[in-house]
Amino acid sequence: MFPVRTLLSGEKMKLLFLTSILFMTMIQTHSSEPLIVAHRGASADAPENTIPAFELAWEQGADAIEGDFYLSKDGHIVCIHDKNTKKVAGKNRVVKDSTLKDLRRLDVGSFHSKKYKGAIIPTIAEVFSTIPDGKKIYIEVKCGKEIIPTLLKEIRASGLVDDQIVVISFDEEVIQEIKTKAPQFKANWLASFKKDGSGNITPKLETVLSTLKQINANGFSSNHKLITQSFIKSIRDQGFEYHVWTVDDVKTAKRLQQWGALSITTNVPGFLINQRP
Repeated sequence: MFPVRTLLSGEKMKLLFLTSILFMTMIQTHSSEPLIVAHRGASADAPENTIPAFELAWEQGADAIEGDFYLSKDGHIVCIHDKNTKKVAGKNRVVKDSTLKDLRRLDVGSFHSKKYKGAIIPTIAEVFSTIPDGKKIYIEVKCGKEIIPTLLKEIRASGLVDDQIVVISFDEEVIQEIKTKAPQFKANWLASFKKDGSGNITPKLETVLSTLKQINANGFSSNHKLITQSFIKSIRDQGFEYHVWTVDDVKTAKRLQQWGALSITTNVPGFLINQRP
């Protein structure tokens, strides 16, 4: 006699197939969610590039933080966006011409609100110390490649693992130098799309692709205005990642997710995270 086998009816087979497809779709959708990167920390709710802003970003559930970094006169890496302190401190100190001690005397919290009066410019080591296991930091180098030896030293001292570090910069030489000195870290080139009076948009796709290849970048990151789905597809088809900044509304974030952005940098990480399905 032949062994008895339980046969599934056509309807049961169909149901099993559809269930499997639904399950795989759910997995793919979840895995394709872009990282939510807190722009200068949770900068809508706390003073940008300060420890309170970064700590708040983690509390809000951010996948990563983004911060801006310069070298001080005495060789310390400090977290601040502009080349001077006028915007955040009301006093004009050029970062590269100021010592860490001088910079730390400044109040960079009151410009945001009284709640944060007394916040100071942090060092990169202090920013690193806020990063939880499994989370990332996007380190935007705002000066030149002279920062890299000190940056690599600070990363080694931080105890962070390689995949927690992403270096970003508008300066092609910075990205190229990072990929030469520390190829284990991801490094993405930044560029801002602009349209001139004749309607011409720069940079062009050919320029972006040739630059990425020349400097051995892992990916490209841009502002979201003027970007197109075909542009992103072309970037990714060539083996490069695509990332976008600064997106604060759900509609734009969802569109860019569908187009293939791997991370979305935002001033409101908690808000966007709460809108995830």
